Amino acid sequence: MSGVVADLPIAAAPRRTFDPSSAIFVVISAALGGLVLLPLFWLARYSLSDGAGHFTLANFRELVSDTSLRKPAIVSITMALGVGALSAAIATPLAWLVARTDLPGRALIRALITASFVTPPFLGAIAWEILAAPNSGLINQAYRSLFDLPPFVVLVDIYTLEGLIFAISCYTFPLVFTLLANAFERVPGDLEDASAILGAGQATTLRRITWPLVMPALIAGTLVAVLQALTMFGSPAILALPAGFHVITTKIWSLFQFPPKPGLAAAAAFPLLFISVLLIWIQRRILGRRGYVIMGGKSGVPRIARLGWWRWPAFAFVMLVLALTVILPYAALLKTAFTKNVSEALTWSNLTLHNFHFVFFEFSATQLAIRNTLFLGITSATVGTLIGLLVAYLVQRRVIPGVWLLGVIATIPVAIPGIVLGVGMFLSYSTAPFMLYGTLWILLIAFVTIEMPAAYQQLSTSISTMNPELEEASRILGANRMTTIRRITAPLLRTSVVATWCLIFIGSIRELSATIMLTTADTKLVSVIIYDLNESGDLGAISVLGITLLIVSFAVVLIANRLPLLGGRQRLPLS
Repeated sequence: MSGVVADLPIAAAPRRTFDPSSAIFVVISAALGGLVLLPLFWLARYSLSDGAGHFTLANFRELVSDTSLRKPAIVSITMALGVGALSAAIATPLAWLVARTDLPGRALIRALITASFVTPPFLGAIAWEILAAPNSGLINQAYRSLFDLPPFVVLVDIYTLEGLIFAISCYTFPLVFTLLANAFERVPGDLEDASAILGAGQATTLRRITWPLVMPALIAGTLVAVLQALTMFGSPAILALPAGFHVITTKIWSLFQFPPKPGLAAAAAFPLLFISVLLIWIQRRILGRRGYVIMGGKSGVPRIARLGWWRWPAFAFVMLVLALTVILPYAALLKTAFTKNVSEALTWSNLTLHNFHFVFFEFSATQLAIRNTLFLGITSATVGTLIGLLVAYLVQRRVIPGVWLLGVIATIPVAIPGIVLGVGMFLSYSTAPFMLYGTLWILLIAFVTIEMPAAYQQLSTSISTMNPELEEASRILGANRMTTIRRITAPLLRTSVVATWCLIFIGSIRELSATIMLTTADTKLVSVIIYDLNESGDLGAISVLGITLLIVSFAVVLIANRLPLLGGRQRLPLS
């Protein structure tokens, strides 16, 4: 017996490897603290102090008592509620038609709506400025020419509160549409079949079964649209300021003009921050309760409604929406880019490449802005994806007690409006010991912070679906945690990593709210150049730069979707 025992192989003890989890946790905690918590600290400090650094509530008292500060807040709330209502009114029938009917060309319609996500809202506002300015707007010119009317007659005026609401809604309704379309597609067909068996017609089933199930998604999407409108800077700066009124974001920006009032700007940022947090909390509470309506059983495939002769009026409605949000704005930018004057007709005799030559060869700021934009887009996408991957991995695998706090901090920026973050970054990095204002690094920090929640959420969701057994086997065989992430986890997450990189890149090159607070003459970006050119009225150069941004964005999505991922032809979830 003893001989037999002696002949048995003895398992080698697993090698002890260095686990850098604690060191990574410390480094990532410090990085997230600098990205997220430091700007909030300086916002609070400046809002509660006077010029000499003494504690005071004077900034908040002025915020409440000054009419010039109260009015923009009222206008902002009115605008945001209008955008939410209009976005819901557009997205609701559109989502039902695309998700649950036999409408022709549904795949193409989805793709065109996706284009609204890629289009920067400030560029869309400029496109509608070209189309609907009272004097030079193409629509007004065509209207006056068609009916032989005098020059002062106006059909549409984009420089109004109503025009601003419309222009912003063109690029926020896709947010509502996406949530609603997904909700319509998840409605179980069994419930609708049961309603039909019990004698209910299609309209009754839609009203009593389908509609209650998608109502939480509608409310949540509307809240997202309201939040987007409330925190937006670009479109209001382009359309509201020429009309002679402020919203809260443009008012905060104006407080940094001469003479600057950083304390008052910091105080004005806190109500906007509070409203953003409240809206996000309500939205998540609503979405978190969606599942209570469907319990148990296998849900059937959603039923496709037959529109009959209504399909062509419905198709006309969809084409009207797409014309107003995608086709007309893009056509206006193209037309303006190839003519010397906005009012000129696009004919062979008026066709010119002057604007392209001016932008790329004569305008000295263009090349620097393009280099800065590409550098920041690539760098922020790389750094943001890396930090998001590490945070998501640490949180999902719970490698250290209390690591869940990293997930909370990484999600906080979703509730920080861009203009508020820009103010916080300016206050944090324009004084010692962090003198980064006037460099590209402060913009890099801002972009990584803004895009961090999206990166963390997407990668966290992907990691949560992965079985950890492969990683455990790698550790048993002697690999440390970083080697395991590099050789096991990252390859399995390749699709999500590339998709996250692309989303951060696109988000960075279209960012304006925080950028406008942080750029200088040496750190101009394409988005800021577009805004500056709009101030001087050079719409031809703006159109060229806008088209360039769109081409770069669509090219990134196209290239990423054609990458050979995981040995197959899997496409990225970007479109």
